Amino acid sequence: MNVLVEHSGLTVAEDGNTISKGYMPGWANDFETEALPGALPQGMNSPQRCNYGLYGEQLSGTAFTANPPERTWCYRIRPSVKHSHRYEKIDLPYWKSAPCIDPDVISLGQYRWDPVPHSDTSLTWLTGMRTMTTAGDVNTQVGMASHVYLVTDSMVDDYFFSADSELLVVPQDGCLRFVTELGIIDLEPQEIAILPRGLLYRVEVLEGPARGFVCENYGQKFELPGRGPIGANCMANPRDFKAPVAAFEDREVPSTVTIKWCGQFHVTQIGHSPLDVVAWHGNYAPYKYDLGTYCPVGAILFDHPDPSIFTVLTAPSGQPGTANIDFVLFRERWMVAEDTFRPPWYHKNIMSELMGNIYGQYDAKPQGFVPGGMSLHNMMIPHGPDREAFEKASNANLGPDKLDHTMSFMFETRFPQHLTAFAATEAPLQDDYIDCWADIEKKFDGTPGKK
Repeated sequence: MNVLVEHSGLTVAEDGNTISKGYMPGWANDFETEALPGALPQGMNSPQRCNYGLYGEQLSGTAFTANPPERTWCYRIRPSVKHSHRYEKIDLPYWKSAPCIDPDVISLGQYRWDPVPHSDTSLTWLTGMRTMTTAGDVNTQVGMASHVYLVTDSMVDDYFFSADSELLVVPQDGCLRFVTELGIIDLEPQEIAILPRGLLYRVEVLEGPARGFVCENYGQKFELPGRGPIGANCMANPRDFKAPVAAFEDREVPSTVTIKWCGQFHVTQIGHSPLDVVAWHGNYAPYKYDLGTYCPVGAILFDHPDPSIFTVLTAPSGQPGTANIDFVLFRERWMVAEDTFRPPWYHKNIMSELMGNIYGQYDAKPQGFVPGGMSLHNMMIPHGPDREAFEKASNANLGPDKLDHTMSFMFETRFPQHLTAFAATEAPLQDDYIDCWADIEKKFDGTPGKK
């Protein structure tokens, strides 16, 4: 590759591509970045003429009067109207949107799946998406969907954006590169990425085959949870979120743009790469985050706090304190509570909980919940430790204990999650999962003081 220019951590090649060499830290910062010197206007957003013959364009993630507004000014080779032509509807049969209620599928119950296996079929980010559950309504922009992705092949001259949602990507196997119009994000297991609604990108395979999980958020954007009395530190710290520096492509090549809009997919054909933003500034951007930087907090004397203390990101609903989505992380941590049942207790609640295992063993289910696997406990459906976990935790000689080599997560929503036909009939469902509670014994015999 013949390098023409080096500037701001980027190399610009003769084929018109740029390669990102870094990230900008901070959640919800007002970033500014340029791939060519002087491409970013100073002191104003919309000059009469932009440098390099660029076009100024605003990408808005909130309504104009929202407080605070979330928007980014882009300075690009062509305005986005040149990235859009006549649309043709296509079908991606495994990517479903809410409402998606199959009358032949029962969503009521406790469900668990083995990892969805890799396929010998060539699959891209679009053709490899497999929807497991949906909740709410994509048309009224409430709720979510959960997916498993299986990716073997890179998208080539093929681009995508969702007008329906932002995507939270949780890799479990393999490494991906998200080449977005605002810069490049490389992603591997134990990291996550947040791809905003309306952001254009393509996905390349760096190490494959790749598998992971996606939470598709139809509602308000993800934000950092309020820490309340925890204060300014711990949990997910804003400085650990990384936004990419500007990178652009100037390539004249036939290209396809796929758009997800109101649960349907459409394609349009254009004659160039649409990833042509040379400079940008604003607070509406993609991020990556290293889950290893999440600093958990917990009880240091007795009792087991609610799992809300493990929230990494939350997407609010119209009801205060009740999230459209919470993204919760259960990672390595010390357990020190005295005279306390330390694993999650038996419970049922208003929130629907879909869990995924990134690696290791989950403490409430020593068997069966394996890396790449998932489980679903819908709203008001009881669940909790199996007998082995209960007996071990109830009879352990308690002392400081490191819960090690474990990382699981939860997509939790106030809405019931409906299984897709794929989840019910094609994904490797563990039909005997309900039996993990079958051997729990009755211990009550009326004897006072019996434990």
